[in-house]
Amino acid sequence: MKKLVLIFFLIPLSLFAQSGKTPMKVTDLLKVKQVSGVSIHPDGQKILYSVNSIEPEATSKWEYRYNNQLWLYANGSSRQLTSGGGGQAVWSPDGKQLAFVRAAEGKPQIFLLNLDGGEPVQLTQSKYGAGQPKWSPDGSKIVFSVNIPLAELISDPVFNPGGKMPEWPYEKPGFINNSNLQPKKAIPNPDGNTEEIRAYLAQNEKDRKAKVITKLNLQEEATVSNEMSFSHLMIMDAKPGSKATALTNGFYSFNSAAFTGNGAQIVVSTDIDATEHPDRSLESEIYLLNADGSGMKKLLGKKDMSYNSPTPSPSGKWLAFQYGPTGFVSVPALAIMPLGGTEKDIVTIPFDRNKGNLVWSADEQAIWFTAQSNGGTVLCKANLSNKKVEVLTDYKSGISSYDIKGNLVAFSKIMVENPSELYTSDLSLKNHQRISNFNHDWVSERILSMPEKRTFKNEKDMTVEYWVMKPANYQAGKKYPAILEIHGGPSAMWGPGEASMWHEFQYYAAQGYAVVYSNPRGSGGYGLDFLRGNINDWGAGPTSDVLTALDKAVGEGFIDTARLAVTGGSYAGYLTAWIISHDQRFKAACAQRGVYDLRTFFGEGNAWRLVPNYFGGYPWNAATKTILERESPINYVENIKTPFIIFHGENDLRTGVIQSEMLYKSLKVLGRTVEYVRHPGATHEITRSGNNRQRIDQMLRTMEFFNRFIQQ
Repeated sequence: MKKLVLIFFLIPLSLFAQSGKTPMKVTDLLKVKQVSGVSIHPDGQKILYSVNSIEPEATSKWEYRYNNQLWLYANGSSRQLTSGGGGQAVWSPDGKQLAFVRAAEGKPQIFLLNLDGGEPVQLTQSKYGAGQPKWSPDGSKIVFSVNIPLAELISDPVFNPGGKMPEWPYEKPGFINNSNLQPKKAIPNPDGNTEEIRAYLAQNEKDRKAKVITKLNLQEEATVSNEMSFSHLMIMDAKPGSKATALTNGFYSFNSAAFTGNGAQIVVSTDIDATEHPDRSLESEIYLLNADGSGMKKLLGKKDMSYNSPTPSPSGKWLAFQYGPTGFVSVPALAIMPLGGTEKDIVTIPFDRNKGNLVWSADEQAIWFTAQSNGGTVLCKANLSNKKVEVLTDYKSGISSYDIKGNLVAFSKIMVENPSELYTSDLSLKNHQRISNFNHDWVSERILSMPEKRTFKNEKDMTVEYWVMKPANYQAGKKYPAILEIHGGPSAMWGPGEASMWHEFQYYAAQGYAVVYSNPRGSGGYGLDFLRGNINDWGAGPTSDVLTALDKAVGEGFIDTARLAVTGGSYAGYLTAWIISHDQRFKAACAQRGVYDLRTFFGEGNAWRLVPNYFGGYPWNAATKTILERESPINYVENIKTPFIIFHGENDLRTGVIQSEMLYKSLKVLGRTVEYVRHPGATHEITRSGNNRQRIDQMLRTMEFFNRFIQQ
């Protein structure tokens, strides 16, 4: 076996050498740089943007850190503006300064940087940290957000004047009117009276000796916590040393603040409900308040609906936003109305895709936005006069960030040929010009496999898109092993314009594998009906779609059906387990951070709302219980005979590590071929933004495992 594997790795290298290029290496992951935060200077001549890179740790071999810095493009070239980190950068209206966020003494704070030169100067000194800066139209003030823990909010005279208690129940059993939240004067004493014992128990919580849980949303991404926090708005003069004043207060969170045209008012999204615990409220409303915090009034909001992304037009006459129902799988609608209007004045622009990054045209005749669609993230323009939407970029790329000034469009773009660069164009978006070179040179030295798009109609008459990537060393007439890659979500979308799998797909192709991936029913990017195509059907229907895609790729004649592997993470870990419990064609399988028992997932994962949203109820409801049992791969574990490697991060609370351990233990008891890998400290984001040594480890372990059972 060792000899066969060695031959496999030697032959491709000789072929690659003949081309003058080299195959993708696993450590090329560390070279990928991502461009984001694109913002055009008010003069339309300069472009501000962020670059996220991966840098080696100076003190630890094989360890790497993420590094985010601000860059400026001007006069035909780019230069790095910061060395100490920076993000959320915004230009002042006159273009002489920019405000951005970086850490200071362990908390995010807002800094100002003069474009003429000099070092950044810290603006905010907030004990709660500061973020999301927005300039007033005249450039004199900056509004920003702070995040305040509940315990500190209760005693904060600025954000909670009068020392009020929440009107909604804290849900501490046995206490009336949230009396448990009142500041305590008793001295902790384990042998004292009731109040002293309570003080002692509270001290244990502060010292992390106990976690007492009373809230519904107890799981964060990496820990279990009963802590609550609230986002509030502050405003201050854009001068260091100025005093910030609070615009909002109370036991609510305020987000997406934006000045109206003249700066006299601010729109925000929030949910002001004095009676319902924040964990139980899914609604979001849009409010308008004066720039001094007075006169707050609700513009939009009602039960079981969410209104968000409030975006005033340049003049302040109009408001663009998105809205849709809560509590089930949906695609929010894009709409406008007069800023002083009501629900009856709403005009909806039909476009059956998830949308983001709303930007008004200068003449207020159109709204620009990005949308996930057909394997790409496209830049679109909604013409308000006729409510028609133009798709301005292709589905073969992904627009991750953009800005518009005059006739200039600047944007970061993801392509198969390059994982991220900065581009410019005129408003037609027909003539792109790449103006950065963060990945171009090293990628041009690699042999890339170009995905080829295919489609078919499933049994529900839905058009399913899939892509076939030939091995990087492909030679006509030969047969190759193949990996079926499946996406998570389940409402995610893959395609040539998606960044997260760029390196992994290319690495596997460089190792001599064909890669087949698809967007089965339930994927985003194809409209509401397709998105809801897996309601009450997480297993059989999506399995049919991904296996049909594989079958059709096999039909092209270059894939060896005796050498097939399958892998996926999160929901796709679920689907991988489902597939190998119902189909025996694969020689090896890999499931990452998956869900295998939907009944226990309801209690274990912080994405538990997927259960009622997709299956119509809860595990104790008779009808729902039947569906959850039918749709859980753990109930078919006896049928799994495929060699199987299972990954999970030890701090993953999106899906919960016990999901993998139930599956692993079951397979071990059954005597199946299985291996289980836990990554210490890793969360659900391990393969996207996690520790880079662990990201590389997971790719290598997957490849090594597949090679054990797939003779090359």
